[in-house]
Amino acid sequence: MAELSTLIPYVDRVKPYRQYGRVTEAVGLMIESEGPPASVGELCSIFTAGGREILAEVVGFKGNKVLLMPYDRVEAISPGSLVQSWNKPLEVPVGMSMIGTVVDSLGRPFEGGIELAGCRWFSTDNDPPNPMSRPRIQEPLQVGLKVVDGLFTIGKGQRIGIFAGSGVGKSTMMASISKQSDADINVIALIGERGREVRDFIERDLGPEGMKNTVVVVATSDQPALMRIKGAYTATAAAEYFRAQGKNVNLMMDSVTRVAMAQREVGLAIGEPPTTKGYTPSVFAMLPRLLERSGTSEHGTITAFYTVLVDGDDMNEPVADTVRGILDGHLVLDRKLANKGHFPAVNVLQSVSRLMTELVPAEHVKAADHLRSLLAVYQEQEDLINIGAYKKGSNPQVDEAVRRRQEVNEFLMQHAGETVSFSETQNQLIQSFGTESR
Repeated sequence: MAELSTLIPYVDRVKPYRQYGRVTEAVGLMIESEGPPASVGELCSIFTAGGREILAEVVGFKGNKVLLMPYDRVEAISPGSLVQSWNKPLEVPVGMSMIGTVVDSLGRPFEGGIELAGCRWFSTDNDPPNPMSRPRIQEPLQVGLKVVDGLFTIGKGQRIGIFAGSGVGKSTMMASISKQSDADINVIALIGERGREVRDFIERDLGPEGMKNTVVVVATSDQPALMRIKGAYTATAAAEYFRAQGKNVNLMMDSVTRVAMAQREVGLAIGEPPTTKGYTPSVFAMLPRLLERSGTSEHGTITAFYTVLVDGDDMNEPVADTVRGILDGHLVLDRKLANKGHFPAVNVLQSVSRLMTELVPAEHVKAADHLRSLLAVYQEQEDLINIGAYKKGSNPQVDEAVRRRQEVNEFLMQHAGETVSFSETQNQLIQSFGTESR
């Protein structure tokens, strides 16, 4: 009897019959229905006259009407289509069999015939770890790029933003990090990408070497806004699963800006007031909740790289400004450097890692500061130097910056695919720039 009494609460929750609603209106992205009883965030199925089942999510209410946002096109939905609630939020299959595959926002493999065996169902919307249970970040992560490992050392569990306009090398940089870093698993989310570029990135940039320990989650630009949002959530959920298994995970999301734009579409469709540049309040509520889910936990780490598209290279646009305030550092990619064939095109003087001083010895920090000072001094006097107005011997700091200009550039530049270990980078930096002058 004691065992039966423990089951009574579960029996009470079982619904002996199914409740349905009916579609009453569909305008743009939004579908209204009378019923069924559901909560915000729950999954629903809409059954069309042709026998299709379209997944949708409850995103709000309007009086007694339920507001639904579909995961698919709405062409087949008509007035009176039946709506059934799943009574739970979206869950996706996650497991070790995902490694090496490309999946969509619902965790389904793109390539037909592939089955993900041994997976468990995992919620896509989870709470960030308790801040008091997060271990401090104390171990550096090898990225394999000299400019990052040397001047902006990243720790396991750190969250970094990669800020850039279009076409300045974000994808190439992400692929290099995924192949060269010493993380156990990579989870890459391609959100809002052109369909043509997905296969290019997987086969050309990643290649078999990059895919062997990588999961790629894809939501292309033609998919509904909710699918693009859920792509970011699904990738984060997969990274959380691997972190719970004690792994050190790299989570790379390209791009957070497109996730914010998708959330703006949803917010405007349900009647949220637009604020700065048309972004709705839900965008600025969603970003910290999503980005805080990465980082350290008592089991493992998620080191996150979030790319941010900056329109017209404007670093102060709303999404870039918000993301920069949440993350633990940022790398700014410079179009002028990219146009000169400088890879990676990191603008050293505009980038920062907030944890570097806690991860590397003092001589490493001193050498990095010295290199930055050489760049800063040269940049201040560059116009005078180029027109020949600077007279050698006028300023010892400028003299050193001019003399060592080529040496600095050789350290900062690296061929795509060239691998340099963290210890090699550290030794080269300290030996070359560990003294005030040479």
